[in-house]
Amino acid sequence: MNLKGKTLFITGASRGIGLEIGLRAARDGANIVIAAKTASSHPKLPGTIFSAAKGIEAMGGNALPVVVDVRDESSVQAAVDAAVDRFGGIDVCVNNASAISLTGTLETEMKRYDLMHQINARGTYLVSKLCIPYLRKADNPHVLSLCPPLDLRTQWLAAHPAYTIAKYSMSLYMLAMATEFRHAGIAFNGLWPRTTIATSAVKFALGGGELMERARHPTIVADAAHAILCRRARECSGHFFLDDEVLWSEGTSDFDRYACNPNAELAADIFVDPTAPAPPGVRIASSVSSTSCATRSC
Repeated sequence: MNLKGKTLFITGASRGIGLEIGLRAARDGANIVIAAKTASSHPKLPGTIFSAAKGIEAMGGNALPVVVDVRDESSVQAAVDAAVDRFGGIDVCVNNASAISLTGTLETEMKRYDLMHQINARGTYLVSKLCIPYLRKADNPHVLSLCPPLDLRTQWLAAHPAYTIAKYSMSLYMLAMATEFRHAGIAFNGLWPRTTIATSAVKFALGGGELMERARHPTIVADAAHAILCRRARECSGHFFLDDEVLWSEGTSDFDRYACNPNAELAADIFVDPTAPAPPGVRIASSVSSTSCATRSC
């Protein structure tokens, strides 16, 4: 199974992991709806919805760039309508857009708190909700969110409660909707990277340097997403996946090709237990800091 002719509605797809997921699907000949806010160049962060569209078309896909604010219902609805008008329906919804602030309670301004919950939690709920009527009509419908496995250990809750709960809200929605729409055959799953991912956010917002050396390229998440989206929806729902676990189960054994520096010890991403079993040959640092998180695609 591949994604040829399928229509993917991807939020935050102008750069980073969201764009890589679109590029991987485009190699199959998929239709990609690039639902993101960046319509003009940013002085530091590369990529716009239009440059993303060119990349997707160069890979063999069809692209529809649309300016979308996932906090705004009318904005999302207009993008969904445009996708259906252009491609005839929606087969896959990828909730990739996210906001992050790794700050404690006293350091988190309410404006930042609201932003994280509006984009991460409300945005995921809203985009999924508006795509579901069309997913019901699709042959193998999937909703995939870039959200972590649910781990209620206090180390994650105490370090940055506002961000943690905003991301866990995404995870809870996937778990809830997997059951709610099981009878409709729509798959709802979460995907998270085992390690930090080399994105512009890590380079500019988190200092880059050593953390970039110990990160993986976003293509590993894209390849894992592709593998999940090619699985039969009725047989694959309600799961929280780690990227390399998915690929290991698909037969991948060479993970060095995803590493920014194959000789460096990888840094575990936030919400991931660095001592948990990893695929053979994968070396993860024995401790993890809450500041080592790679922003998804900001």
